[in-house]
Amino acid sequence: MTFPGGTSVSRLTVYTGACADGLEGGTPHLHTASTEAYVVVGGHGALQTLDVNGLRETELGPGSTVWFTPGTIHRAVNRGDLEVVVVMSNAGLPEAGDAVMTFPPEVVADPARYREAAALPAVGVEEAVARRRELAVAGFLRLAEGGPEALRRFYDSAVALVRPKAAGWRETWEATVAAQTRRTAEVLDALERGDGTHLLESALMESPLQERWGMCGHLRAHDVADPVVHTPR
Repeated sequence: MTFPGGTSVSRLTVYTGACADGLEGGTPHLHTASTEAYVVVGGHGALQTLDVNGLRETELGPGSTVWFTPGTIHRAVNRGDLEVVVVMSNAGLPEAGDAVMTFPPEVVADPARYREAAALPAVGVEEAVARRRELAVAGFLRLAEGGPEALRRFYDSAVALVRPKAAGWRETWEATVAAQTRRTAEVLDALERGDGTHLLESALMESPLQERWGMCGHLRAHDVADPVVHTPR
């Protein structure tokens, strides 16, 4: 039942509105366990990334396809109606807290302050999104200027923040990605034997749409954990 490849997928309309550095776009952050891909379906912009090799900017336009591994701090820059299909590994993990925003070091090093800065209230959510974006951009600019040592300290704080969640993430991974991998191995074994019984279990799934405020923009995410099964077994 897992989405193909054990991934998750969403459609992203990147935020507008200029930040303190004059750029429009999303909230800089990294993922600690998951690889993320952008497939640009409309508009123009850029992807700013920061890792141990320094700051890089990659232009984005219709058809651009880029992906980045855990630890790559990324910031989507909107230069005109940027629309992206986002594909992420480890189905469900990215929406279970596998992201750390680049708040200043004194915030990232304090779990309580980080949670407060990252939280979105039920009322005034648009203003809260803008505030946390500004705070993350400020931290991102400090990291870009601080060099590899500042980045390593940020990585240490990020790991400390997500460490309590790792056991739960493993359960999600076992139930999705690992289970799908094992199922594929079973299918290959069956095909080698000339056994096509699994074809009788075919089904069509549809993913319910969930709209929400994301870190990089307005998200139209698809629930990969609980799909609607149109052709039940």
